[in-house]
Amino acid sequence: MSNAAITDLNQEIKERKLPEGFTMAGVTFVLAALSWIGPFSIDTYLPSLPAIAKNFKVPTAEVQQTMTAFILFFAIMSIWHGAISDSYGRRRLTLISTALFVVASIGCALSISVQMLMFFRAVQGATAGAGMIVGRAVVRDLFSGPAAQRLMSHVATIFTIAPVLAPVFGGWLQVWFGWRSIFAFMAIMSGLVLLSCWRFLPETLPVEKRRKLRPLPMALSYWRVLTQPAFLMSCGSMAFTSAGFFIYILGAPIFLMKHLHLHETQFLWLFLPNSVAMVIGAWISGRCAGKISGNQTIAVGYVVMTVAAIGNVTMNLVAPPMLPWSIVPVFIYIIGMSIAMPSLTLLGLDLFPTQRGLAASCQGFISLGANSMVSAFVALVWGTSLSLATTELVMLAAGVITVLLYMQFKTVTATDVS
Repeated sequence: MSNAAITDLNQEIKERKLPEGFTMAGVTFVLAALSWIGPFSIDTYLPSLPAIAKNFKVPTAEVQQTMTAFILFFAIMSIWHGAISDSYGRRRLTLISTALFVVASIGCALSISVQMLMFFRAVQGATAGAGMIVGRAVVRDLFSGPAAQRLMSHVATIFTIAPVLAPVFGGWLQVWFGWRSIFAFMAIMSGLVLLSCWRFLPETLPVEKRRKLRPLPMALSYWRVLTQPAFLMSCGSMAFTSAGFFIYILGAPIFLMKHLHLHETQFLWLFLPNSVAMVIGAWISGRCAGKISGNQTIAVGYVVMTVAAIGNVTMNLVAPPMLPWSIVPVFIYIIGMSIAMPSLTLLGLDLFPTQRGLAASCQGFISLGANSMVSAFVALVWGTSLSLATTELVMLAAGVITVLLYMQFKTVTATDVS
């Protein structure tokens, strides 16, 4: 993030100022670092799935369920993280959750059975999402409008380091030291993130603006958010659009090692272009902020994704999978997704300006719940590269339909209120 960009962000803070000793550069870095925990928890151990299955003498499909356990509990707990942070503050929840993730990572490294590994993976999932959910609320605590979209884009740009490094580290750690070293690495990495949070993350929610954690009112608040049609459609659009990309992440061992005949240390073929695409898309999204509306930015992203998804299916119909051409459509799709995603995220949060933490939790729950479903069914579609491409196109079509429904429901809601 450039000094000029940091200066622009600082100038756009109107009413709220960072506490003394904290900087915008530090906040941006720590929000991005917190977002690294999720992809490192998923991508780093993908190359090790066969080795873990061999170690525990169980089918690979059973080890795959440790991934499902992680994502499922990630989704379940994400619905609580924002509400808890609305009551007790952003900083406290982030520090406690990150510390528990460190402990769970050590437990994974010491596991003596697949059941024990699954338990600690579930604990990892339950705590890994706090930083991501709270990070969105922190952005909205500090900014609104184009400034929020710009900061989200900067965080997304730094975030892209994780998907590049995670599978590379995972592949080589597997080759050099075995699968347990991967979880030891996660413990060290999350420990460093914890120290960064302690130093660079301020409390952005004043005590006077916090909401008491009352079970019945909270249940009613969740009901209000989760039954708002416009909110559900905005979350659905995010979930379906991300699923078109996520099938390639979860299916990477088959897509790369079976269809493209690569080795466990060559996952960079997929993850490096993906991360470059995220940087490009986030940069474009940041440049669009203040120049065109959020809805127009979303439209640009969907046009790019449509071209990519149709091209992906067409290419797989006329030619067998091969490098580098099988990666190109995925690369373009991710550019479009990264253009649209910051604005898509803000659509849902803007519907509940006084409960952004809770709304962010619900948003994360729906998106992650969808990802857990993708994890459960990806084995049904990774058999051929054509089936993966077709699934991507279907998911994108569902994303387009739901964002159009969001526009319709939002218009109806605004009319009813007026």
